[in-house]
Amino acid sequence: MSGLERLIRPASIAAIGGLEASRVVEQCQLMNYEGEIWPVHPTKTEVDGLPAFASVADLPGSPDAAFIGVNRHLTIEVVRQLCEKGCGGAISFASGFLEADETGGELQAELIAAAGDMPVLGPNCYGLINYADGALLWPDQQGGKRLAENQTGVAIIAQSSNIAINFSMQQRGLPLAYLVTAGNQAIVGTAAIAISILDDPRVTALGMYVEGFDSITAMEELAEKSRQLRKPIVVFKVGKSQHAQVAAMTHTASLAGSHNISSAFLKRIGFGQADSIPEFLESLKLLHVHGALDGYRISSMSCSGGEASIIADAADGRKVYFDDLSDAQKAPVEAVLGPLVTVANPLDYHMYCWGKGEIMTAAYSAMVGNGFDLNYLIIDFPHRQRCEDWEWQIAAESFDTALKANNAKGAFVVGMAENISEDYTESFRDRGIVVLYGFDEALRATEIAADIGAAWQHEPAIPVLNLPQVSEARVTLDEADAKQRLSEYGVRVPHGRRLPSGDIPEFPVVLKALGIAHKTEQNAVRLNLQDAIQLQQAETELLKLSDQLYCETMIDSVVAELLVGVTRDPQFGLVLTIGSGGILVEILKDSQTLLIPADRDDIEQAIRQLKLAPVLNGFRGKASADIAATVEAILAIQEYAMANASKLIELDINPLLLCTAGEGVFAADALIVLEDQ
Repeated sequence: MSGLERLIRPASIAAIGGLEASRVVEQCQLMNYEGEIWPVHPTKTEVDGLPAFASVADLPGSPDAAFIGVNRHLTIEVVRQLCEKGCGGAISFASGFLEADETGGELQAELIAAAGDMPVLGPNCYGLINYADGALLWPDQQGGKRLAENQTGVAIIAQSSNIAINFSMQQRGLPLAYLVTAGNQAIVGTAAIAISILDDPRVTALGMYVEGFDSITAMEELAEKSRQLRKPIVVFKVGKSQHAQVAAMTHTASLAGSHNISSAFLKRIGFGQADSIPEFLESLKLLHVHGALDGYRISSMSCSGGEASIIADAADGRKVYFDDLSDAQKAPVEAVLGPLVTVANPLDYHMYCWGKGEIMTAAYSAMVGNGFDLNYLIIDFPHRQRCEDWEWQIAAESFDTALKANNAKGAFVVGMAENISEDYTESFRDRGIVVLYGFDEALRATEIAADIGAAWQHEPAIPVLNLPQVSEARVTLDEADAKQRLSEYGVRVPHGRRLPSGDIPEFPVVLKALGIAHKTEQNAVRLNLQDAIQLQQAETELLKLSDQLYCETMIDSVVAELLVGVTRDPQFGLVLTIGSGGILVEILKDSQTLLIPADRDDIEQAIRQLKLAPVLNGFRGKASADIAATVEAILAIQEYAMANASKLIELDINPLLLCTAGEGVFAADALIVLEDQ
């Protein structure tokens, strides 16, 4: 085994230090760890009934894993000794390294040097729990339990140790195979940990609580591993830090934003994305039982019209949807439930068949046999200490029988988490039915599983551009120069000339003052000038703002305006932003973010996901925009950006004028910022 594999699946553990190390011994014993445990303490002769060793040098062999629970200064020497001993890997518990102060930064560099080729998690991390083997390099309490023989579970990697502890305490029936914290990621990053963990056949899915990415390349490698093994990954990403680019010149940088960029990256590589802890845990439950879903079509059944209405309302506006039933699909359900039940999806099957297993099985089977990607049965169980639930068990058995008979995927949806016990959830899970807590959480978990399935149905994305750093020196091209360069790559621009040189385009024309970033705000544009008199008057006014003017043809037949921009991100390379343009960029905040290179389908999908999309499609009988030409124009803009990637800082086209079908698309304003080499 490699060092990292030895660390996460150890046959021997050294627990080095005082209180925290003794807790590692205690936790391993509580989990019935079957490997060797070697406490290391300079003065104690035994720890929790096990003989203790005075130093790393005194250990009877080379441990597969070591927990280092000493202060930050001693940690470095212990790491050096473990490396010399041939240890498989270590956990550096101590804090006070790079996250603390200048001295801590120097100590972290020493730690890296001392480790050599030995993988070390941390520093400033709790460590890991291997629930499959009962191996806990963990200095605290935790709420999970060891997997039974031949049982599988999900792995969770968290950059926050406290959040990881909270995950271990969940009572949602989510089986954990691994729980790992990464700390400062000085030596081993989260992606490397995840790649190694996914290889374990006892792991079905992976969850990652992420505050920042250590390596984009490693994350892309992890995505490929996920696809190959068909083990889905869901990420809960937090932190909306300020974007690296300053949005003083254009709107593109502020519209992109670091959170939007990281979200675009996760979507690109096929990872699901959760926005809350409940979504995160419920998604993992669903992925553990059913894996990635083939689509977004769902069904729902309940014995309550209220529940049917709630789940229908909760699904409104989501990607998952309740497919209408055809007459042929309704017929077998109607035959079972009778004329007093209105058959629809979601289905309120009323109480006529409640407690009658044969009828319920037939009704459920008729419904789930329609090829839905996931089937819900909404069922809140009664209070077990005060009520009987045998009739609810009949419903559960009937649903189970119906699903198996139709080879269908099913989920119990519980409106309130307290209305089912963890042992019930575990029992149903082991029978192949996931129990999802909460209507909104169930729908969101289903969307996440379907998003991953949709990503896997397409070829993997091309890796993002790995760009060199650029200097602080900048040069900003004015509109005329920017348009000239873009036109060389096939971006259509209105016919234009600098004034006073050159021929004036045919009237009507537009006149602009050059060298001004936000022309509209400074009234630096004059539109629809019809003759030489109007042009001369506009020149007089605009020369007060700039000594450089630009005159171009006025474009007619405009359906809508887009913003198309490219920014440079230090981690993700070039970022493409498509949004509502003109003044709407300020009002609607309507944009989509893609990473370059983006393919034709991604660009068209981004356009159609804008709030502006109904206008582009011809709203209320109005003319529709030339979507095909729009996609071609954005591809041409991307081609320019990629050809100049080594020095491009930012590109902003606002507006990109979308004309009626057949009339084309024109860049009406453009600004390019390059490194001044």
